Amino acid sequence: MPHGLRLDHTQARNSVQVSHVDGRNLISWAITTASQRLYQQEVGKRSHCEVGCGQDAELSGTLSLVLTQCCKRIKDTVQKLASDHKDIHSSVSRVGKAIDKNFDSDISSVGIDGCWQADSQRLLNEVMVEHFFRQGMLDVAEELCQESGLSVDPSQKEPFVELNRILEALKVRVLRPALEWAVSNREMLIAQNSSLEFKLHRLYFISLLMGGTTNQREALQYAKNFQPFALNHQKDIQVLMGSLVYLRQGIENSPYVHLLDANQWADICDIFTRDACALLGLSVESPLSVSFSAGCVALPALINIKAVIEQRQCTGVWNQKDELPIEVDLGKKCWYHSIFACPILRQQTTDNNPPMKLVCGHIISRDALNKMFNGSK
Repeated sequence: MPHGLRLDHTQARNSVQVSHVDGRNLISWAITTASQRLYQQEVGKRSHCEVGCGQDAELSGTLSLVLTQCCKRIKDTVQKLASDHKDIHSSVSRVGKAIDKNFDSDISSVGIDGCWQADSQRLLNEVMVEHFFRQGMLDVAEELCQESGLSVDPSQKEPFVELNRILEALKVRVLRPALEWAVSNREMLIAQNSSLEFKLHRLYFISLLMGGTTNQREALQYAKNFQPFALNHQKDIQVLMGSLVYLRQGIENSPYVHLLDANQWADICDIFTRDACALLGLSVESPLSVSFSAGCVALPALINIKAVIEQRQCTGVWNQKDELPIEVDLGKKCWYHSIFACPILRQQTTDNNPPMKLVCGHIISRDALNKMFNGSK
């Protein structure tokens, strides 16, 4: 069973036990409370009798029985609480043991001494600052710059401020800021074959359709904005124009109900982020997020191989900073460029050992080319 399923199963079992204990305690509390009220009523009657008769009155049979039952019930409740506490304590202690067993608290063994030097630390701080800019956490980014001594050009921050402002507006279904940005960057968006501006106009047109016949004239007037996109989005425009016929009965009751799909708002946020980052020369995802996700995937395998290396005393297998002793599959989502391995030396090419194309068309690494050249002398 996977670690997560084992922990979830243990947590669920503990929750059931706690709920059972709470239920039993609630019933005992209700019975005890009712008995206490009955006892108070009997005491009140006895006090009234003492005042009226002017003499001591003995406890009635009902009051004696109530007191006896209360004492017995309190004793039983305390015993049940002590027993239930033991069961819960044992279950909770097993959760802690499961966490200690399935999670390695010390991951420093896979680190390499001297990895975070001055230059590397500065690059890490820059990546973190950019990540905070991307997330709209400008105050956190500025505080980090002050504490780390980084100097960030204000022009580097301004694009992220604008992009976050537009994204926040799109999340509440306000299209005007995004439309203004798309119109001002129309030429660059067309150069990268982006359909962002058309989809923004489409969403605005659909929002007018949702208003019914009261927005019919405005929708017809706004349809003129589709003219520059008629060549590449002819069928989509025809669908939008056909939906005007059903304004009286409502788009939600027509064959064009798919135009009201709420998922298209999430899609337009993704499209805007992708195209805006492309115009700024940035990746869609934050480099810090990608690196962190890749590290989480690779960490278990690295911990295991490190333990094997130490057990077999193979200290020289993993002593370089720019390579790993094993191949770690991070999944297709982390494939950003192709990897070339030299067919002669069976090694992956690097910046210091790039691939070289021969006259015959074959590609080998530069180290292999140098060895072939030196061997022919």
